[in-house]
Amino acid sequence: MATVLSVSGSPSATSRTGRLLRHLDARLALQGHEVLPLDVRTVPAEALLGADFQHPAIAAAAELFARADGVVIGTPVYKASYSGVLKALLDLLPQYALTGKTVLPLATGGTTAHVLAIDYALRPVLSSMGAAHVVQGWFTLDKDITVQEDGGLAIAPHASEALDHVVDQFSSALGRTAVLAAAG
Repeated sequence: MATVLSVSGSPSATSRTGRLLRHLDARLALQGHEVLPLDVRTVPAEALLGADFQHPAIAAAAELFARADGVVIGTPVYKASYSGVLKALLDLLPQYALTGKTVLPLATGGTTAHVLAIDYALRPVLSSMGAAHVVQGWFTLDKDITVQEDGGLAIAPHASEALDHVVDQFSSALGRTAVLAAAG
């Protein structure tokens, strides 16, 4: 199957966004994909804020993007846009780092007022980076994601069903992109 880079753009180690991505990573792995997690918050701040294109952590992140057939980008929504740490990383990647890749944008936030952040803030950046196909993204309300005492994740049934659907569409699109790439 495909190699999927799963990028959490949350600056928090305990974020719902990161936990949600790792939960969805398991679904992709069960579908036979190799999943590579990347938490942007682990990239050194001096590399991100200093725009150090030569920093080993930036080079390693760029290599993960190059290796991936598909990319899942997850971010909390702050002030109607994706996170600053995610923006800092995307700015340091090669201009066309997503060329030929299928991308699934996901966002979390406290209110439905932020639901358009995927289409109006994140999708244009992903397209400008050359993504072959940006599949339908999904916005999940924070209240629909609960961290349990054991560290597990509980997702409200309606949100879980919608997330399963978009992840399955992404997985299917990965298969089609791989066939088209092999034919080309």
